[in-house]
Amino acid sequence: MSYAVETKDLTRTFKKGKKKNNTNSKTSNLIMALDNVNVTINSGELFGVLGPNGAGKTTLIKILATLLLPTSGSALVDDIDVVKYPEKVRKKINMVSGGEHSGYGILTVKENLWMFSQLYGISNKIAKQRIDELLKLLGMEDYAKLKISKLSTGMRQKMNIIRGFVCDPQILFLDEPTLGLDVQISREVRRYIKTWVRENDEKTVLLTTHYMAEADELCDRVAIIDNGKVLACDSPANLKKSLKQDAVYHIEVNLMLDNLESFDQIPGVKKFAYEHKTQTGRTFLMFILENDCYISGITEVISNNSSQILSLSKAEPSLEDVFVSLCGKALEDENRTQN
Repeated sequence: MSYAVETKDLTRTFKKGKKKNNTNSKTSNLIMALDNVNVTINSGELFGVLGPNGAGKTTLIKILATLLLPTSGSALVDDIDVVKYPEKVRKKINMVSGGEHSGYGILTVKENLWMFSQLYGISNKIAKQRIDELLKLLGMEDYAKLKISKLSTGMRQKMNIIRGFVCDPQILFLDEPTLGLDVQISREVRRYIKTWVRENDEKTVLLTTHYMAEADELCDRVAIIDNGKVLACDSPANLKKSLKQDAVYHIEVNLMLDNLESFDQIPGVKKFAYEHKTQTGRTFLMFILENDCYISGITEVISNNSSQILSLSKAEPSLEDVFVSLCGKALEDENRTQN
């Protein structure tokens, strides 16, 4: 079977400085950035690599983008070996990294994008058409004639996103593309990435991120990586199901119900608990059900007791829960220690 991306026992080590030991001889410390990584990405897939800073995400993307050589193992992009034929790989890909400052400050946004398009050999007519379309789609028309040295961080990153798409790559590598962006700009970037893949069956995106919600929203499948190892790889839904944790329904009602213990007797209820707030006169009900269909029986009982449902929510395991179960730590805690 042919894949957009395939790695086989991909390994990369780095030397971390040198220090003298007690005998005054120098020893080298090896850092295992990637440890026998085996990943396959299908054509047309939006594939995520999720992990903390230093997990190996950027190293993986740099090898696939022919910017870094592996220590051992192999990597294929569209069935092309990235070590043996890097020039062929580069014709099919593009890469955008979060926080990068690509481009020339003395040139305008449009001039920079045109310059990059020419590096990919795109005809002048097609380049100008694509640039105009992308500037409009990402809301940067009013910035087209502004020098990029005058752009905010968010606007510059949007320009970098456009640069990634302007050559119409077959496979696009996005290394934390929303890093440091505000909520609104991040939402616009994610929306365009999702649309681009969904509307182009032959296009593939490999997205690295340490934002759980971003991976959950965008990706068809996610590989969770830590310390250079792939710990799990599946769809976000299946990864969450793998925890085998029950979903919990939370229902807020406006009256204190009589005979609350009777909720235990409703068919399909596995566990039931409640909490009454005397000061507000409201009651919070919590249910674990055998199946989602049993929620209708609960709402019917509440209605028959002349009570009104004020809110109803369902809490399921998250990707953060999956990460904690695999790595033994929360992603936020890991990032906090590095800041």
